Amino acid sequence: MPPPEPTRPSRPAFLARGRVQREARLRVLQRFHSRIFRNSRDVTVWTPPGYGDPRRRHPVIYFQDGQNIFDPKTAFGGHAWNAGETTADLIKRRTITPPILVGIGNTGANRINEYTPTRADYEIDGGKARSAGDAKRYARFVVTELKPFIDARYLTLPGPRTTSLVGSSMGGLVSLYTALWHPRVFGSVAALSPSLWWDNRIALRDFGSLKRRLDVRLWIDMGTAEPGWEVAQLFRDTLVNAGWTLGENLEYHEIPGAEHSEQAWAARLGAVLNFLAGRSADAR
Repeated sequence: MPPPEPTRPSRPAFLARGRVQREARLRVLQRFHSRIFRNSRDVTVWTPPGYGDPRRRHPVIYFQDGQNIFDPKTAFGGHAWNAGETTADLIKRRTITPPILVGIGNTGANRINEYTPTRADYEIDGGKARSAGDAKRYARFVVTELKPFIDARYLTLPGPRTTSLVGSSMGGLVSLYTALWHPRVFGSVAALSPSLWWDNRIALRDFGSLKRRLDVRLWIDMGTAEPGWEVAQLFRDTLVNAGWTLGENLEYHEIPGAEHSEQAWAARLGAVLNFLAGRSADAR
């Protein structure tokens, strides 16, 4: 079922006063409720310098694991991606089109359930557990509940060419699957160190069975210090065989010595943002 058409964006209060913000602004939408999951999570929205001109709309980049994206106080291990600072710097250098960034908080204990596409066993804290495989419901939450909310209240460019997903580890896996299921909603995905090992590498089978390439630009990367990193090479080859072209609609990077960590992902965020919102990408 296609997602509902976004409602006409409303004018934020500061627009009603005729003000355009001079500095970037971060807002936390606390306990954003999902009817699909019957749960709540914080959603963080970063708007760029110059935001507020009703004649100007912005691409939107949605991040998984939103706790880790902006604030060291909420980030895993105290290491945030510093996405706001990196984005503001790229805007100042005029290398990207100023985007709106949306950090979707994970739900802690349910993170694995929401981010995995299949029911499968996995190890955690020395024990075994089984995932509910709720990624398809999670994708539906983003597409039918969160995105329409953001499009209705912010000055967005809502089409697929200007709507992107970013995630790392399990967040990278669910980002890939969300685009697999909703390619007419998300036109670009950056999967940093995606958990391609999940369920006996099912992502390779699912993307490898595509009859035709999705109209989605993909960024895949992996650090060579990550256990089993070579599976990323197999996924790259799978995507090429499915119709993606390296350097055109597929970016693949191996980062020598990079580990599976927030610090490593933060270090390559600038390149990711240039891929997603770079001015050279406007003609895509």
